[in-house]
Amino acid sequence: MEPLKTMKHKNTKQQHLKELIRSLIIIIFINIISYYLFLRIDLTEGKRYSLSKTTKVILNQIDDIVTFTVYLEGDLPAGFKKLRNETKELLDEYRAYNKNIEYKFVNPSSDNDPQTIKNLYKQLIENKKLIPIYITIPTKTGKTQQIIFPAATAFYKNKEIPIQLLNMQTNTFDEEILNNSIQLLEYNITNALYKLISKNKPKIAFVEGHGELSAIETASITNSLQEYYEVERVKLNGKLNSLAQRVYKNKDSSISHFINKYQVIIIAKPDSAFNRWDKYLIDQFIMRGGKVLWLIDPVYANMDSLRVSPQTIAFNLDLNIDDMLFKYGVRLGNNLIMDLDALPIPAPVISIGGEKKYANLPWYYSPIIRPKSKHPIVNNLNAIKTEFISSIDTIGIKNVKKTILLTTSKYSRKINAPVNINLRILYRKPDEKLFNNPYLPIAVLLEGTFNSAFKNLIPPELSNNPDFNFIEQSQYTSMIVISDGDIIKNQIRFSDGQPLPLGYDKWTGQTFGNNEFILNCINYLTDNSGLILLRSSKTFKLRLLDTLKITKNQLYIQILNVALPVLIIIIAGIIQNFIRKYKYQKH
Repeated sequence: MEPLKTMKHKNTKQQHLKELIRSLIIIIFINIISYYLFLRIDLTEGKRYSLSKTTKVILNQIDDIVTFTVYLEGDLPAGFKKLRNETKELLDEYRAYNKNIEYKFVNPSSDNDPQTIKNLYKQLIENKKLIPIYITIPTKTGKTQQIIFPAATAFYKNKEIPIQLLNMQTNTFDEEILNNSIQLLEYNITNALYKLISKNKPKIAFVEGHGELSAIETASITNSLQEYYEVERVKLNGKLNSLAQRVYKNKDSSISHFINKYQVIIIAKPDSAFNRWDKYLIDQFIMRGGKVLWLIDPVYANMDSLRVSPQTIAFNLDLNIDDMLFKYGVRLGNNLIMDLDALPIPAPVISIGGEKKYANLPWYYSPIIRPKSKHPIVNNLNAIKTEFISSIDTIGIKNVKKTILLTTSKYSRKINAPVNINLRILYRKPDEKLFNNPYLPIAVLLEGTFNSAFKNLIPPELSNNPDFNFIEQSQYTSMIVISDGDIIKNQIRFSDGQPLPLGYDKWTGQTFGNNEFILNCINYLTDNSGLILLRSSKTFKLRLLDTLKITKNQLYIQILNVALPVLIIIIAGIIQNFIRKYKYQKH
């Protein structure tokens, strides 16, 4: 029996050894396969760890080392730790698709020398154009202020650009801002890569000659646009070659046609009428597939007038373009909009001691627009400041799709021009019953094939001339119409006359989303890569608490969460005790 046992034991050992070898072979085989075959499965609801097709296309174009330096490291509050972790995980995804992606996380406050830290902060702000966040943190002895840089830089082939990781308009940090910033991480990082690898920039132009905003008034947005585009300023003057250039069929041919010089033209707050020929040039630019960003004030009103006098009259502007816009699908209202959700402006007030002081009071002619649409242009966008805006009506035009991008708040009203504007409204409590025109459209995207505004209006001798190249219907194209010219206008610093960043309000110190909104408009109009679609490609749901409800129902919530469980336990104990008593008394 003993040899039989030994034999069985020997066979068992051999069997275990074979299983071990087999397992090792399988593991080695899987590793070899995984080295050559890349596979990742994202099981999250919002596909938050799956890179978009656009991102992968851009990553495939990177043929040298890209180094991301992220300045989110160290002893951070919980919200910023989450942003840091999400950034790291996303960069890991980028690196998994392209080994040229490298990154490092740096703590800008790690040095023991305060002066060294101060110098580094200065370098990050002035040289690298990173925006710090100042937050107040409670401590045992009181409160302390912490400076955080929720930002990064990307370096590629001797070119470095900044990346803001936190999308916010004030220094007030909350969960909703964090959520929006996480949603936009891929867009912000991929957008940076796109800027790094782009070689041939599309051409866009500001139209001049009709009282449009000057170069200094659009300097901020021009600087931002120049990261993506060649930006020019062009006067039409009725010249056929202002927006287009003649192209001949071949060297020896006399047959020619026109092609557009620019992908997009920007018409920013004109204040004088367009003549017939300039209108024709713009119309044919559109017919050839050109895109237009219209920023039009149908009613003239000026804050400068109110600095001289406490009241002024706003009146209709005759720009001679209403017929064109109507033909394309919109009609601008001859009115001004007032909104209870408005930007404050400094106004003189008398203190108790009789001393004249200034206080920021809501100016209802400057609505704050909070985008609600999920369209990529405005999705997760900061609030936008406006000034003297009008309403927009859409017209039913065949083959033209209309998308409302921006609207006023629930509490808005229209006042037909002419309008008597008086600073006294700053000191009066508004009658909320009058603000009964909710969600008035002020920005509309039009997409489709447009009919020429000059159809059946061109003399036959010109329309039948092959050299004239009149086009009755456009190829598929798009335009954006905004009923506020000031939305693209930057403020000017009093001290040196230099332009301030677009969206920055020098009276409140807040920075609004104007710059990003205009950039998104132009990027959408010119975008062929789908980059702008990344803005709305991912949605992460945070179960945010309603702080207003919590404050109002604080006592009820405390009772519900603290007292009620205790009460339930007491009642359960009484019932159990009663049942036990009844059971033992019965026996």
